[in-house]
Amino acid sequence: MRAPKVLGIVSFKVFPAHMGGQQYIVHYYQSLARYGKVVLAVSSDNILEGKSMSGMDKIADNNLVLLPILFNHWQGWKNIFRLSDLTRLIRKEEIEWIIIDHSYFGWLGFLLRLFTGKKFLIKSANIEAIRFRDMGRKGWRLYQWYEKKVHQLANFSFFISETDRTYAIQHWGLQKHKTGVIPFGTYRKEPFCLEQKAKFRKELLMKHGLFNNPVLFFFNGTLDYIPNKKAIDEIIQELVPKLNSSAFPYKIVISGVQIEPDLLASISNCPEIIYEGFVKDIQRYYAGTDCFICPVTLGAGVKTKLIDALAAGLPVIAFEKSTEGISNKYLNQQLICIPNNNWDSFAQSMMEIQVIEEGGTNVPAQFYKEYHWDHIVQESILSLPE
Repeated sequence: MRAPKVLGIVSFKVFPAHMGGQQYIVHYYQSLARYGKVVLAVSSDNILEGKSMSGMDKIADNNLVLLPILFNHWQGWKNIFRLSDLTRLIRKEEIEWIIIDHSYFGWLGFLLRLFTGKKFLIKSANIEAIRFRDMGRKGWRLYQWYEKKVHQLANFSFFISETDRTYAIQHWGLQKHKTGVIPFGTYRKEPFCLEQKAKFRKELLMKHGLFNNPVLFFFNGTLDYIPNKKAIDEIIQELVPKLNSSAFPYKIVISGVQIEPDLLASISNCPEIIYEGFVKDIQRYYAGTDCFICPVTLGAGVKTKLIDALAAGLPVIAFEKSTEGISNKYLNQQLICIPNNNWDSFAQSMMEIQVIEEGGTNVPAQFYKEYHWDHIVQESILSLPE
């Protein structure tokens, strides 16, 4: 299977890849680079291995070559002045496909096709107009028109889920054979074993002086992102009082970046929540906690944190909105889906979760095949027509 020569265009910060959206981009290109050379043009605010990637310096990682030559998307229009550099790069590297991450820069892909004759595709992690609408942003209708138009102009469109792909086909008139799905992936091939879970759970209990053997729930994300911030507010206001009405021993561990002062104050006043801030090794928390919760009811696309939790072998309790785009067919009831805003059912499901003390979680091998990054790469860009 021959890998086409690819130029990826990402005009926002993805290195270091701390957040799910950043990992969706970085891990895909890293996996694709195993099959052939990938040139990745990124914004100049990216940081790799603690060094600012500024100017025209190239940083190579095997077949992945990074060029920090773009303006950040907040000044995205200025990338019109990078057209000549990108055009020369495409010709020099004999690029066959131009990949635009997110629809924001679909216009740049269109112009590069005009100048070079090379095909471009858009890889979308969300239907952005829907996300903007749900977050109450002004101008979402204008962006809806633009998003539809650039996808219609593209040679191909990839979406993060079958749900988003179906929406684009039905509402934008895209032809099905010119669309595909690139889900959020994992590098895991099996869940944590019982010994690993016991070790990391003991570490968490000892770290926080928890001697009543509570059930440990986990939530993580970008904490200034409105859907996540709303979810944590409602955990405090809706979920905690319901759980406290029983003698159920529990703690909710929350980690993440970019927390705002008002949310930090609310968390600090809730003794049932343990706030860890940014954690460098999040896998220890997937291994050491007993259940992942995702009471998110806003936003679009796939909640990438769910894929990470499921791959680690954690049971997941989530509202229906959070589970959009994730099939339950491989999960053996590992994913518990609750009707949106039904906090009574959510709390009840949490109280029915038991600490896994024997047997571990049996995640089907088919789940790992479907969501492993290597499989995703093979099913996507490597399968495109030349």
